[in-house]
Amino acid sequence: MTGGTARRLQHFIDNGWRDSETDRWIDDVNPSDVRDVVAHVPEGSADDARAAATAAAKAFPAWRALTGPARAEHLYKWGAAIGDRAEELAQVMAREVGKPIGEARGEVSRCVVILRYYAGEAVRQIGDVIPAQSPGALQFSLREPLGVVAMITPWNFPLAIPLWKVAPALAFGNTVVLKPAESSSYLAALLAETAAAAGIPAGVFNVLFGAGATVGAAILEAPEVRAVSFTGSGAVGARIAATAAARNIRYQTEMGGKNVVIVMPDADIAKAASLTAAGAMRYAGQKCTATSRVVVARSVEDEFLRQLRSQVESLPIGPVTDPKAAVGPLISRASHDSITAALKDANAESIFTSSIPSSADFSNGNFFAPTVVRGGDPDGLLAQRELFGPVLAAFTADDADHAIELANGTAYGLSASIFTRDLRTALDYIDRIHVGLVRVNGDTTGVDPHAPFGGMKGSSSGSREQGPAAREFYTEIKTVQVNP
Repeated sequence: MTGGTARRLQHFIDNGWRDSETDRWIDDVNPSDVRDVVAHVPEGSADDARAAATAAAKAFPAWRALTGPARAEHLYKWGAAIGDRAEELAQVMAREVGKPIGEARGEVSRCVVILRYYAGEAVRQIGDVIPAQSPGALQFSLREPLGVVAMITPWNFPLAIPLWKVAPALAFGNTVVLKPAESSSYLAALLAETAAAAGIPAGVFNVLFGAGATVGAAILEAPEVRAVSFTGSGAVGARIAATAAARNIRYQTEMGGKNVVIVMPDADIAKAASLTAAGAMRYAGQKCTATSRVVVARSVEDEFLRQLRSQVESLPIGPVTDPKAAVGPLISRASHDSITAALKDANAESIFTSSIPSSADFSNGNFFAPTVVRGGDPDGLLAQRELFGPVLAAFTADDADHAIELANGTAYGLSASIFTRDLRTALDYIDRIHVGLVRVNGDTTGVDPHAPFGGMKGSSSGSREQGPAAREFYTEIKTVQVNP
């Protein structure tokens, strides 16, 4: 699968395309066919980062001064502009990051919903009236924007994650500098095109390309930047948090997960197997909420694993433009090699592995066969490390208490699900599970665009994205008292 001439990207700053200060480039390749170069991404420089921060700071006073309904209209038009190019964006997403085309189309549709939702949030109340102790005094609070917000986003949800950060930031009056992952840069350029087409004013939304170690670090140090929202690895998140704390700016870090499904003896085994397979293997397991562990009651383990194998093997592996494909390639050969090495280091005991078709369509891609292994030591690599691929580690539980102990036994706390027909079991699990996204009889992936998203423990810095909770991060409170 090839896509023609690769585009040489430019930064999008102050509503214009700007060449990088450097002349060094990163090749952005198609994971389904690494011979296909999608775009040439500029490495970027500290000067580029400063220019983007300056443009955002310059645009902030006028954007903040707009009424909520005026900002809402801009966001609604942006959603329409994305809708007008929906199929193009989905096809590029499939080609650039290896997301099967069916899921890519769903993500683009979700982006329209996100922008429409935050168009509505822009016109909601911005404070509260508070009783005052002084007779005759009026006391109230106001929520005000922070200013310039930097956003550093991953490749796996290349439009949805940037927009569920950008949309609330803009709705509440902030301006933005977005630094996307190098391997999803082309989509970020197209996102900038749709923003311009929607009439988002100059400097309100800027896109900066390059390596995180250079431009990401530089944008965090820009004096104009008053907050940063990051999604990615725990190691990078920790460095960002330290930098932000040292500058006393607000930070939000969403990091990894080692998400778990618990299967109890009274579960609907067919449903549990189907949703566990989907949660673990679709999009080659490259979701922060993907199921990477399953804890199964001993009495139903054999039957569950039998049905799980059938469900996993029924998921079509295919080139990402195949509308039937459910499992596509890994994002890179480095990811493929890392997962292979981890399984070897863990001396993983295989339960079963699917097979990659031998046709030419698969010979130049980063395809990895869906794999289910014995989890082994609850403190070992397979229980603790996020592999970010189509690998599921299975553990055996003696009873409900043991299952929850195993489920909670990681440094992460993003998403979990339990399959049971017993209400008491479900309620006990809801109370005791240490994750931010709690499911009963569902898969671990995804969240509604209007619901809070985020993890506990090592998965998150504690704040929540999406829904009404986003207002907490992107605004600060001013308390006002007016005396007669």
